[in-house]
Amino acid sequence: MLRAFQVQGARGQQLAAWLALPPAACAARPAPVVVALHGWGANGSTLQRIVEPLVHAGMAVVLFDAANHGDSSAEAFSSLPRFAEDLAAVLNTLRQVPSIDSRRVALLGHSVGAAAVLLHTARHGGVRAVVSLSAFAHPRDVMQRWLQEHHIPQRWPGLAILAHVQEVIGERFDDIAPEHQMACIHCPVLLVHGEHDQVVPLLDAHRLHSALRCGDLLVVKGDHDLRCALAPYTDHLVRFFGTHLGTSTLEYLQVAESA
Repeated sequence: MLRAFQVQGARGQQLAAWLALPPAACAARPAPVVVALHGWGANGSTLQRIVEPLVHAGMAVVLFDAANHGDSSAEAFSSLPRFAEDLAAVLNTLRQVPSIDSRRVALLGHSVGAAAVLLHTARHGGVRAVVSLSAFAHPRDVMQRWLQEHHIPQRWPGLAILAHVQEVIGERFDDIAPEHQMACIHCPVLLVHGEHDQVVPLLDAHRLHSALRCGDLLVVKGDHDLRCALAPYTDHLVRFFGTHLGTSTLEYLQVAESA
């Protein structure tokens, strides 16, 4: 079902990617697409469970490995902005695929991948809907939790570490924080978060929800990973994407409910 292809990134990186098309997709009848981005230290295969139900509901799906992850090329470092840049490169490549309707694009991301899809959507638009899985509200909070876990004092050398990270990635934390992107996102956003998430507290999801212009928060019984926790909500995700991508999911949902 998944066809492999390569994407050339803006930094010269080679990104491994995979495309799944619904049977009816062709140049005369291009399909809407959901592009999914994994989290830190993971790869595209961790989101593979979403492929089959979305394809059966008439949507194409693209998975890819961010640079320094999976089968993609190595770089000096990874960062939230670089995840977003890799996503932009994949979306640009998809505009050249005749069987994909580049006017009907939705994004899904997990953890840092979720922060990246929110950042991309806020800065570039062109997205019909976003599903954010286990997103953090602010990268400074993530870094401060890391400092605490490693027993590094917050003031010194903690402040120096935070300043160095921002210098290396070339962005201020405040400028890439998901909670600061929400005001610039005009499409519907579905926030999904595990009530037992020990990596990113559920409070972060509520902060993001309060900043949303349009969207909702779905709290599920799960932790940060969510792969198993999302299984009971597959129809919910299919309906959300189908509604905003203009795809009829009625037949798929009827089959799913009778199974």
